[in-house]
Amino acid sequence: MSFIAWVAVLGAVLLTLALTSSYLRWLPVTTSAVCLTLGVAIGPAGLAWLRLDIKDAAFWMEHLTEVAVLFSLFVCGLKLRLPLRDRKWRVAFGLAGPVMLLTITGVCLLLHVAFELPWGPSLLIGAILAPTDPVLASLVQVNDAKDDDPVRFALSGEAGLNDGIAFPFVILALLFLQQGSGSSSAWLDDWALKRLLWAVPAGLLIGYCMGRGIGRLTLSMRIRNADSTFSPNDYLTFALIALAYVTAESVYAYGFLSVFAAGLGLRGAEVNSTGHLQPPAEHLVQPVVGHQNVEPDDAVHGDVEHLEDTQVAAGIMIGDMLSFGSLVERAMEVFLVTLLGVVLVSHWDWRALAISLALFCVIRPLSVALVPWGRLLNGRQRLLIGWFGIRGIGSFYYLFYALNHELTPALASLCTDLTLSVVALSILLHGISTQPMLARYEQHNRRLTSSSRQ
Repeated sequence: MSFIAWVAVLGAVLLTLALTSSYLRWLPVTTSAVCLTLGVAIGPAGLAWLRLDIKDAAFWMEHLTEVAVLFSLFVCGLKLRLPLRDRKWRVAFGLAGPVMLLTITGVCLLLHVAFELPWGPSLLIGAILAPTDPVLASLVQVNDAKDDDPVRFALSGEAGLNDGIAFPFVILALLFLQQGSGSSSAWLDDWALKRLLWAVPAGLLIGYCMGRGIGRLTLSMRIRNADSTFSPNDYLTFALIALAYVTAESVYAYGFLSVFAAGLGLRGAEVNSTGHLQPPAEHLVQPVVGHQNVEPDDAVHGDVEHLEDTQVAAGIMIGDMLSFGSLVERAMEVFLVTLLGVVLVSHWDWRALAISLALFCVIRPLSVALVPWGRLLNGRQRLLIGWFGIRGIGSFYYLFYALNHELTPALASLCTDLTLSVVALSILLHGISTQPMLARYEQHNRRLTSSSRQ
């Protein structure tokens, strides 16, 4: 199809979502579920307005999904305002570490034992499907910097961390497929040293230091030059994402982790400059439309009289970056999930039903239950976290990354069909259940809060 046709279809999908948004928000469905349905409707199985060959599109789809995940990871890190020493981070670390490893192991064993797949393909598909998604899971993640609910915070931290931590296991599976299980283990030692022990902590450290340093430098320069409302913060968003990613990749660290940590570091710089404001600065400082082009006194409204210049500058900077990053994230979500609907029918694999049922209802909940959380989570919170292991765009990226690394045609087809089918089922099942379950959970929390005040 021509570029004009692609743009026309995307515009039609966005218009449909815009016109029906007032109805959709009352229904127990997510935007992703609607986009998936629209994609099926305009694809070859429906009106045949759009066609996509996964094999031919693998190269640019890898980079498109990479960009989508990068923006989402940065926004995710920017929303997490609690210091790293806070106990809620322990749950995120547990989910991104032990729970993800148990999930990879569970899916790998399921594919090998139940479907008689070799260990190499089983490990690869397990690693592709293991990370939860930072793009499609926005409803179950923190709403903003004021939100410190244990479930939302843990799921946000998990999604930010495990999209990078899953990378070494995808690479391990690809190396296993290329090297085989021969007697030489030199490649395994090289993987453990470079891809795991170096790349993970290096990515986190590089991104956090860059975010913290650039944040402090930016705020100090804006205060010194009295331009707290004039500077273009969308430029800063692009620059920090790009620099954190490129710097990490240039030293063989993981760019995904670096970008997530850059968001955390920038938020840390804001907290350090403004103090632990409640609510945070971006909720007190409300920039007017076009605030870059008006005088500072007219650029903001809200309760700003008692705020210092540093707090106003930080509020505008963080608010603009969150707004711009979220806009890019939502646009990417609409486009990529619609494309999933377009190709879903031709890549549907019935085995995904059994795999999804086991992953969503057994492997993920059991992995969460096996970790000794102690008093960090109560029973209701463990059940919610066990269910909300949403799969999505992160798995797409790992799929296309693998497809561009010399998989055999049969294995490429198997990985594509199972991944696309499982992600589609996750969009539907989690999309339908998210709003009712969260509403019940929040209602329960309100009852507990009101009873504790009496």
